[in-house]
This record gives sequence, structure tokens and C-alpha cells, in this order.
Amino acid sequence: MAELEVVAYRLLMANTGGTQFVAFLRGINVGANGKGRKNVPMPELRALAEEIGFAEPQTHLQSGNLLFEAKVQVKTAEERLEAAILERFGFEVTVMVRTMKELVRARKGCPFEDAVLARPKLVHIGFAKEKLARGALELLEPYAKNGELIAFLGQSFWIDYPSVGGSKLTPAVLNRVLGSPVTQRNAKTLDAIVAMSR
Repeated sequence: MAELEVVAYRLLMANTGGTQFVAFLRGINVGANGKGRKNVPMPELRALAEEIGFAEPQTHLQSGNLLFEAKVQVKTAEERLEAAILERFGFEVTVMVRTMKELVRARKGCPFEDAVLARPKLVHIGFAKEKLARGALELLEPYAKNGELIAFLGQSFWIDYPSVGGSKLTPAVLNRVLGSPVTQRNAKTLDAIVAMSR
């Protein structure tokens, strides 16, 4: 067995039976094909996760939702994935990692359940990379011009978008106002991810 394969095998065995995590990759496989698009095929992402020692990798959709098991801290998992993606694909991708238990709690804590039942693709959960700015809710409220409702749960937040398009709560605004890179997934996607929990 090659030296790299031996190292990967040892890491895999060390991480088997660890914490179940979900990594959310920001800004991949979106927009038109061509210059500037960050393409990360999901089969390659799963293989890459195994190479860096993460066990039982699974993906959901093409937007970069990676489930895996490991005996590491959240920040370590983020750093390993970001470094591996840069080395493999040649571009930087911001990765937000949460434990499955955190996601289950966040889903149960969603304050917009009626909206989720009516339009699950328009209720979004957001994940921040860094500690959120103080008074984050008050900072965002002036941008909620279309009747959006916002609620924060720790380092995550929920936004109920009443309609498609026209919202001032764009990714650029969220990143700037919250003082951290953020990524969002709709409630339907989150429910599917939580359903994959072991």
C-alpha cells in the first residue's frame, strides 16, 4: 500500500465512530459555466473527504452539502476541507461546519414553521463562519423591505422570504452587515440533510 494510502487509512480508522458533521460549502456550482465558476463535483468531494481522513462521506444536492464522521473540532474540520479543496481544485472555498446535533436543534428551533409548511424553499437557515456582529438582528432589520422575518439562534439565523426575488437581504448584504461570510440553505434542503443523520 502506498504511503499516502496508509496515512489516509490510519486517519479513517481513527475517525470512525466520531462525531457526525455537516460541511456547507459556500458559492460552488452556481452561475454560468465559465471563468469564475467554482466547480466541485460531488463524487470528487466525497473522495477528497476520505483522503483527508473523514469517514462515511455523503453529499446532498450539488450545492456543497457534505456529511461525514470525524474525531476533530469544528474549526479543524473547516481548515482541513478548505486546504484540501484549494490544493485539489485550485481555488478557495469558504466552508462552514456544524455538528448534526447542532443542525437538529436549529431545525427544531425554527420560529417560522407555518411558513416552512407552506413554502419550504423560501424559508432559509444561514450559517456564519465567524462570530456574528453584536446586535445583528437590529443591523439587518432595515434591509427587510419585503416583509422578511428574521430570527437568530446562536451562530445560525433564519429568514422567512415571503416571495422570490426583490429582497435586499442578499448574500453580499448579509456578509457585510453580519461581519462574517455566511451561507444559506432552504428548509427543504435542511430537512433532507437531517433525515440522513445516523
